Amino acid sequence: MREFRFDRIKELKYGENPHQKASLYSAEEMADYEVLFGKELSYDNILNLSEITRILSEFYDVPAVAIMKHASCCGVALGRNIEDAYNRAFDCDPVSAFYGTIGFTKPLDYETAKHVNSMGVKAIIAPDFHPKALELIKENPGLKLVKLNTPLKNLRTMCLEEVKITPFGVLIQDRNNSELDKELFKVVSKTKPTAEQIEDAIFAWKVIKHASTDAAVIVKDFATLGITKNETNSASAIESALKIACDGSKDAIIATDGIIYSQDAIYAAVQGRIALIIQPGGSSKDQEIINLADKYGIAMIMTGIRNHKY
Repeated sequence: MREFRFDRIKELKYGENPHQKASLYSAEEMADYEVLFGKELSYDNILNLSEITRILSEFYDVPAVAIMKHASCCGVALGRNIEDAYNRAFDCDPVSAFYGTIGFTKPLDYETAKHVNSMGVKAIIAPDFHPKALELIKENPGLKLVKLNTPLKNLRTMCLEEVKITPFGVLIQDRNNSELDKELFKVVSKTKPTAEQIEDAIFAWKVIKHASTDAAVIVKDFATLGITKNETNSASAIESALKIACDGSKDAIIATDGIIYSQDAIYAAVQGRIALIIQPGGSSKDQEIINLADKYGIAMIMTGIRNHKY
């Protein structure tokens, strides 16, 4: 691990709450961005923009949209174009999307800007903005418009360590930049997934890397239908995600960031009529879980990669 030194750039208005002081410090590598409209970025804005760009960097080469609230993702989708991706991401959790942060992998066009402008939004980040979209969005008071000049692809190799200061010492770890190779993961169930389901499973796996443990993500056709995080076990995470997805969970894919130990998790997936589960595997109860999935005709992929995030 390398040594760290941080130089203060500026004081922020406040931290997570008005009674908390906060400052922004420089890092060796920082994204190049411009605030095109609105006040300077707050502590909360910077956290949301950091999380949203990490997710979008997973899909830098296709039209993708992510919506973030309180540094937690509430919708991610790919689409034929940015407007399609935005609509699908918004549909995942419309209530949570209000007064959230929205990120785009492609320039924001006028038609999508009309949709965004009709709701409360704290901040928007995109690689560029079409002139008419920029003109329209600037009519929205209180909105912060951020142009990301650093290519999203390059963000994947920036800030490769995470630093957390605790009463027990300073923790430093490598960032979770794990990759999923579909040539190496294992289909462990008797029911085999289709090629389309495998692609959806990989999409779900990329999203869940960025959700706090215990997490579950339900996906269909490259759009999230339900995202839950900060649960204490995989069964609870799955049950919560199914409540968000409702009837949309039929024939969908569910991903978990940690190993599924409990049969309750499989029973919950059965109730939601899930078609495929993708999970790390690797416990002494794997065969028991596989047998139960086989009993109900659910396909299962084990990746061998755990994606816990605290």
